[in-house]
Amino acid sequence: MMDNKTSFKDFQLLAFSNNPERGPLLFLVFFLIYLVGVLGNIALITVTFVDAHLHTPMYFFLCNLSTVDIIFTNATLSKLMDILLSGNKSMSIKECFSQMFFFIFAASTEDTLLPTMAYDRYIAISNPLHYHSIMNNKSCVLLLIANWISGCLNSFILTLAASHLTLCQSNKIKHFFCDVKALQKIACPDIMFLIIIYAEAIILGLLPFLLSLISYIKIITIILGIKSKTGRRKVFSTCSSHFTVLVIFYGAAMCMYMRPPSEQSEEFDQYILIMAVNKLLSLQQEYFCQKRKYQETAFFFFLVRK
Repeated sequence: MMDNKTSFKDFQLLAFSNNPERGPLLFLVFFLIYLVGVLGNIALITVTFVDAHLHTPMYFFLCNLSTVDIIFTNATLSKLMDILLSGNKSMSIKECFSQMFFFIFAASTEDTLLPTMAYDRYIAISNPLHYHSIMNNKSCVLLLIANWISGCLNSFILTLAASHLTLCQSNKIKHFFCDVKALQKIACPDIMFLIIIYAEAIILGLLPFLLSLISYIKIITIILGIKSKTGRRKVFSTCSSHFTVLVIFYGAAMCMYMRPPSEQSEEFDQYILIMAVNKLLSLQQEYFCQKRKYQETAFFFFLVRK
Protein backbone atom coordinates (compact mmCIF):
# COMPACT_ATOMS: atom_id res chain seq x y z
CA MET A 1 0.00 0.00 0.00
CA MET A 2 1.01 3.62 -0.44
CA ASP A 3 3.97 4.78 1.60
CA ASN A 4 4.08 8.17 3.23
CA LYS A 5 6.89 10.28 4.52
CA THR A 6 4.24 11.91 6.69
CA SER A 7 1.28 10.38 8.52
CA PHE A 8 -1.50 11.03 6.00
CA LYS A 9 -4.57 8.85 6.55
CA ASP A 10 -6.67 10.26 3.72
CA PHE A 11 -6.66 12.55 0.70
CA GLN A 12 -8.21 15.97 0.20
CA LEU A 13 -9.82 16.52 -3.21
CA LEU A 14 -9.60 20.17 -4.23
CA ALA A 15 -12.39 20.13 -6.80
CA PHE A 16 -13.30 23.64 -7.98
CA SER A 17 -11.90 25.03 -4.72
CA ASN A 18 -11.51 28.50 -6.27
CA ASN A 19 -15.29 29.02 -6.34
CA PRO A 20 -16.81 27.41 -3.21
CA GLU A 21 -19.86 29.71 -3.34
CA ARG A 22 -20.88 28.11 -6.63
CA GLY A 23 -21.05 24.65 -5.07
CA PRO A 24 -24.88 24.29 -5.03
CA LEU A 25 -25.21 25.53 -8.62
CA LEU A 26 -22.43 23.24 -9.85
CA PHE A 27 -24.05 20.36 -7.96
CA LEU A 28 -27.29 20.85 -9.91
CA VAL A 29 -25.38 20.97 -13.21
CA PHE A 30 -23.42 17.79 -12.51
CA PHE A 31 -26.44 16.04 -11.03
CA LEU A 32 -28.29 16.71 -14.29
CA ILE A 33 -25.34 15.36 -16.31
CA TYR A 34 -25.24 12.33 -14.01
CA LEU A 35 -28.98 11.63 -14.39
CA VAL A 36 -28.90 12.02 -18.17
CA GLY A 37 -25.87 9.75 -18.40
CA VAL A 38 -27.05 6.95 -16.12
CA LEU A 39 -30.78 6.95 -16.93
CA GLY A 40 -30.12 7.48 -20.64
CA ASN A 41 -27.79 4.49 -20.80
CA ILE A 42 -30.16 2.32 -18.77
CA ALA A 43 -32.95 3.25 -21.21
CA LEU A 44 -30.76 2.29 -24.19
CA ILE A 45 -29.93 -1.08 -22.64
CA THR A 46 -33.60 -1.72 -21.81
CA VAL A 47 -34.88 -0.81 -25.28
CA THR A 48 -32.26 -3.01 -26.93
CA PHE A 49 -33.16 -5.92 -24.66
CA VAL A 50 -36.94 -5.77 -25.27
CA ASP A 51 -36.92 -4.96 -29.00
CA ALA A 52 -36.06 -8.06 -31.05
CA HIS A 53 -35.18 -5.90 -34.06
CA LEU A 54 -32.21 -4.55 -32.10
CA HIS A 55 -30.66 -7.94 -31.33
CA THR A 56 -27.72 -7.36 -33.67
CA PRO A 57 -23.95 -7.17 -33.10
CA MET A 58 -23.96 -3.37 -33.37
CA TYR A 59 -26.46 -2.97 -30.54
CA PHE A 60 -24.78 -5.74 -28.57
CA PHE A 61 -21.59 -3.67 -28.57
CA LEU A 62 -23.54 -0.47 -27.92
CA CYS A 63 -25.15 -2.01 -24.82
CA ASN A 64 -21.71 -2.89 -23.49
CA LEU A 65 -20.55 0.66 -24.22
CA SER A 66 -23.56 1.94 -22.25
CA THR A 67 -22.63 -0.32 -19.33
CA VAL A 68 -19.06 1.00 -19.41
CA ASP A 69 -20.34 4.58 -19.49
CA ILE A 70 -22.50 3.96 -16.40
CA ILE A 71 -19.40 2.76 -14.52
CA PHE A 72 -17.40 5.70 -15.92
CA THR A 73 -20.03 8.26 -14.88
CA ASN A 74 -20.33 6.86 -11.35
CA ALA A 75 -16.55 6.71 -10.93
CA THR A 76 -16.00 10.34 -11.95
CA LEU A 77 -19.07 12.27 -10.80
CA SER A 78 -20.35 10.62 -7.60
CA LYS A 79 -17.65 11.98 -5.28
CA LEU A 80 -17.68 15.36 -7.04
CA MET A 81 -21.40 15.78 -6.29
CA ASP A 82 -20.77 14.86 -2.65
CA ILE A 83 -18.02 17.50 -2.43
CA LEU A 84 -20.18 20.20 -4.01
CA LEU A 85 -23.22 19.43 -1.85
CA SER A 86 -21.70 18.61 1.55
CA GLY A 87 -18.28 20.23 1.29
CA ASN A 88 -16.69 16.96 2.44
CA LYS A 89 -13.44 16.87 0.46
CA SER A 90 -11.77 14.04 2.33
CA MET A 91 -11.41 10.55 0.88
CA SER A 92 -9.81 7.56 2.54
CA ILE A 93 -6.89 5.81 0.86
CA LYS A 94 -9.02 2.71 0.17
CA GLU A 95 -11.81 4.82 -1.34
CA CYS A 96 -9.27 6.64 -3.50
CA PHE A 97 -7.78 3.50 -5.00
CA SER A 98 -11.21 1.89 -5.42
CA GLN A 99 -12.35 4.93 -7.39
CA MET A 100 -9.12 4.92 -9.38
CA PHE A 101 -9.55 1.23 -10.24
CA PHE A 102 -13.10 1.65 -11.57
CA PHE A 103 -12.23 4.80 -13.51
CA ILE A 104 -9.23 3.17 -15.22
CA PHE A 105 -11.25 -0.04 -15.72
CA ALA A 106 -14.06 1.84 -17.49
CA ALA A 107 -11.71 4.02 -19.53
CA SER A 108 -9.52 1.06 -20.58
CA THR A 109 -12.51 -1.08 -21.54
CA GLU A 110 -14.02 1.72 -23.60
CA ASP A 111 -10.60 2.28 -25.12
CA THR A 112 -10.59 -1.24 -26.60
CA LEU A 113 -14.34 -1.40 -27.23
CA LEU A 114 -14.36 1.59 -29.59
CA PRO A 115 -12.01 0.01 -32.18
CA THR A 116 -14.05 -3.20 -31.91
CA MET A 117 -17.15 -1.20 -32.84
CA ALA A 118 -15.25 0.50 -35.67
CA TYR A 119 -14.28 -2.93 -37.03
CA ASP A 120 -17.91 -4.05 -36.73
CA ARG A 121 -19.03 -1.05 -38.83
CA TYR A 122 -16.33 -1.79 -41.40
CA ILE A 123 -17.48 -5.41 -41.80
CA ALA A 124 -21.14 -4.31 -42.04
CA ILE A 125 -20.35 -1.80 -44.80
CA SER A 126 -17.68 -3.71 -46.75
CA ASN A 127 -19.20 -7.19 -46.58
CA PRO A 128 -22.94 -6.90 -45.78
CA LEU A 129 -23.88 -10.30 -47.23
CA HIS A 130 -21.51 -12.15 -44.88
CA TYR A 131 -21.78 -9.72 -41.96
CA HIS A 132 -23.77 -12.00 -39.65
CA SER A 133 -21.59 -15.02 -40.40
CA ILE A 134 -18.41 -13.04 -39.63
CA MET A 135 -19.79 -11.17 -36.61
CA ASN A 136 -21.60 -14.19 -35.18
CA ASN A 137 -22.51 -14.62 -31.52
CA LYS A 138 -19.29 -16.47 -30.69
CA SER A 139 -17.09 -13.81 -32.31
CA CYS A 140 -18.93 -10.97 -30.54
CA VAL A 141 -18.72 -12.65 -27.14
CA LEU A 142 -15.01 -13.44 -27.55
CA LEU A 143 -14.25 -9.85 -28.60
CA LEU A 144 -16.13 -8.47 -25.60
CA ILE A 145 -14.47 -10.88 -23.17
CA ALA A 146 -11.10 -9.68 -24.49
CA ASN A 147 -12.21 -6.03 -24.07
CA TRP A 148 -13.37 -6.46 -20.46
CA ILE A 149 -10.40 -8.61 -19.40
CA SER A 150 -7.85 -6.20 -20.91
CA GLY A 151 -9.59 -3.29 -19.18
CA CYS A 152 -9.57 -5.07 -15.83
CA LEU A 153 -5.94 -6.16 -16.18
CA ASN A 154 -4.75 -2.70 -17.18
CA SER A 155 -6.65 -1.13 -14.29
CA PHE A 156 -5.18 -3.61 -11.82
CA ILE A 157 -1.61 -2.94 -13.01
CA LEU A 158 -1.93 0.86 -12.92
CA THR A 159 -3.76 0.95 -9.59
CA LEU A 160 -1.22 -1.41 -8.04
CA ALA A 161 1.66 0.72 -9.35
CA ALA A 162 0.01 3.90 -8.02
CA SER A 163 -0.53 2.31 -4.60
CA HIS A 164 3.25 1.91 -4.23
CA LEU A 165 4.01 5.59 -4.80
CA THR A 166 5.45 7.53 -1.87
CA LEU A 167 3.73 10.75 -0.81
CA CYS A 168 6.22 13.52 -0.15
CA GLN A 169 4.67 16.67 1.32
CA SER A 170 0.96 16.88 0.64
CA ASN A 171 -2.22 14.82 0.56
CA LYS A 172 -4.14 17.40 -1.50
CA ILE A 173 -5.18 16.14 -4.92
CA LYS A 174 -6.06 18.95 -7.33
CA HIS A 175 -8.82 17.05 -9.08
CA PHE A 176 -12.43 16.02 -8.46
CA PHE A 177 -11.57 12.32 -8.24
CA CYS A 178 -8.53 10.13 -7.58
CA ASP A 179 -6.90 10.38 -10.98
CA VAL A 180 -3.62 8.54 -11.38
CA LYS A 181 -1.81 11.55 -12.91
CA ALA A 182 -3.09 13.91 -10.19
CA LEU A 183 -1.87 11.47 -7.53
CA GLN A 184 1.51 11.19 -9.22
CA LYS A 185 1.99 14.96 -8.91
CA ILE A 186 1.89 14.88 -5.09
CA ALA A 187 4.12 11.80 -4.88
CA CYS A 188 7.89 11.68 -4.82
CA PRO A 189 9.50 11.43 -8.29
CA ASP A 190 9.30 7.89 -9.64
CA ILE A 191 10.74 7.34 -13.12
CA MET A 192 9.44 3.76 -13.36
CA PHE A 193 5.86 4.87 -12.67
CA LEU A 194 6.17 7.59 -15.33
CA ILE A 195 7.40 4.99 -17.82
CA ILE A 196 4.38 2.79 -17.00
CA ILE A 197 2.01 5.73 -17.58
CA TYR A 198 3.46 6.62 -20.98
CA ALA A 199 3.77 2.98 -22.06
CA GLU A 200 0.12 2.43 -21.14
CA ALA A 201 -0.87 5.59 -23.03
CA ILE A 202 0.85 4.30 -26.18
CA ILE A 203 -0.24 0.64 -25.98
CA LEU A 204 -3.82 1.20 -24.81
CA GLY A 205 -4.25 4.71 -26.19
CA LEU A 206 -2.43 5.26 -29.45
CA LEU A 207 -2.62 1.68 -30.75
CA PRO A 208 -6.44 1.28 -30.42
CA PHE A 209 -6.87 4.74 -31.97
CA LEU A 210 -4.74 3.71 -34.97
CA LEU A 211 -6.75 0.50 -35.36
CA SER A 212 -9.96 2.54 -35.32
CA LEU A 213 -8.46 4.99 -37.80
CA ILE A 214 -7.56 2.17 -40.20
CA SER A 215 -11.15 0.89 -40.08
CA TYR A 216 -12.52 4.35 -40.80
CA ILE A 217 -10.06 5.05 -43.62
CA LYS A 218 -11.35 1.87 -45.28
CA ILE A 219 -14.96 2.89 -44.57
CA ILE A 220 -14.41 6.36 -46.08
CA THR A 221 -12.80 4.75 -49.14
CA ILE A 222 -15.91 2.59 -49.60
CA ILE A 223 -18.24 5.59 -49.09
CA LEU A 224 -16.39 7.65 -51.72
CA GLY A 225 -16.84 4.78 -54.17
CA ILE A 226 -20.64 4.88 -53.85
CA LYS A 227 -22.14 6.76 -56.82
CA SER A 228 -25.51 7.59 -55.24
CA LYS A 229 -25.58 10.65 -52.95
CA THR A 230 -28.42 9.07 -50.99
CA GLY A 231 -26.40 5.89 -50.58
CA ARG A 232 -23.32 7.80 -49.41
CA ARG A 233 -25.39 9.78 -46.92
CA LYS A 234 -27.08 6.65 -45.59
CA VAL A 235 -23.79 4.77 -45.11
CA PHE A 236 -22.07 7.80 -43.57
CA SER A 237 -24.94 8.30 -41.11
CA THR A 238 -24.34 4.82 -39.68
CA CYS A 239 -20.86 5.73 -38.44
CA SER A 240 -20.56 9.55 -38.20
CA SER A 241 -21.53 9.78 -34.52
CA HIS A 242 -19.29 6.85 -33.59
CA PHE A 243 -16.35 8.48 -35.39
CA THR A 244 -16.98 11.71 -33.45
CA VAL A 245 -17.00 9.72 -30.20
CA LEU A 246 -13.63 8.21 -31.18
CA VAL A 247 -12.07 11.62 -31.84
CA ILE A 248 -13.36 13.12 -28.56
CA PHE A 249 -12.44 10.10 -26.41
CA TYR A 250 -8.90 9.65 -27.73
CA GLY A 251 -8.33 13.39 -28.06
CA ALA A 252 -9.25 13.98 -24.41
CA ALA A 253 -7.10 11.03 -23.28
CA MET A 254 -4.06 12.26 -25.19
CA CYS A 255 -4.51 15.84 -23.91
CA MET A 256 -4.64 14.59 -20.32
CA TYR A 257 -2.03 11.83 -20.29
CA MET A 258 0.47 12.49 -23.08
CA ARG A 259 1.32 16.16 -22.52
CA PRO A 260 4.82 16.97 -21.21
CA PRO A 261 4.91 17.58 -17.41
CA SER A 262 5.82 21.25 -17.96
CA GLU A 263 2.56 21.83 -19.87
CA GLN A 264 0.24 19.99 -17.50
CA SER A 265 -2.50 21.83 -15.61
CA GLU A 266 -4.94 20.27 -13.14
CA GLU A 267 -7.66 22.80 -13.98
CA PHE A 268 -7.28 22.13 -17.71
CA ASP A 269 -7.50 18.36 -17.13
CA GLN A 270 -10.69 18.78 -15.08
CA TYR A 271 -12.45 20.82 -17.75
CA ILE A 272 -11.26 18.54 -20.56
CA LEU A 273 -12.64 15.47 -18.74
CA ILE A 274 -15.97 17.12 -17.89
CA MET A 275 -16.53 18.32 -21.46
CA ALA A 276 -15.53 14.91 -22.84
CA VAL A 277 -17.89 13.00 -20.50
CA ASN A 278 -20.78 15.34 -21.30
CA LYS A 279 -20.24 15.20 -25.06
CA LEU A 280 -19.65 11.45 -25.17
CA LEU A 281 -22.89 10.75 -23.29
CA SER A 282 -24.94 12.95 -25.63
CA LEU A 283 -23.28 11.59 -28.78
CA GLN A 284 -23.79 7.97 -27.76
CA GLN A 285 -27.51 8.52 -27.31
CA GLU A 286 -27.67 10.45 -30.60
CA TYR A 287 -25.88 7.51 -32.24
CA PHE A 288 -28.49 5.12 -30.90
CA CYS A 289 -31.38 7.35 -32.01
CA GLN A 290 -30.02 7.61 -35.55
CA LYS A 291 -30.01 3.86 -35.94
CA ARG A 292 -33.58 3.22 -34.77
CA LYS A 293 -35.96 6.16 -34.75
CA TYR A 294 -38.74 3.96 -33.46
CA GLN A 295 -36.93 3.04 -30.22
CA GLU A 296 -39.14 5.38 -28.16
CA THR A 297 -42.27 3.70 -29.55
CA ALA A 298 -40.87 0.28 -28.66
CA PHE A 299 -40.03 1.43 -25.14
CA PHE A 300 -43.53 2.96 -24.75
CA PHE A 301 -45.27 -0.28 -25.77
CA PHE A 302 -42.98 -2.22 -23.43
CA LEU A 303 -44.11 -0.01 -20.52
CA VAL A 304 -47.77 -0.28 -21.56
CA ARG A 305 -47.55 -4.09 -21.66
CA LYS A 306 -46.16 -4.00 -18.11
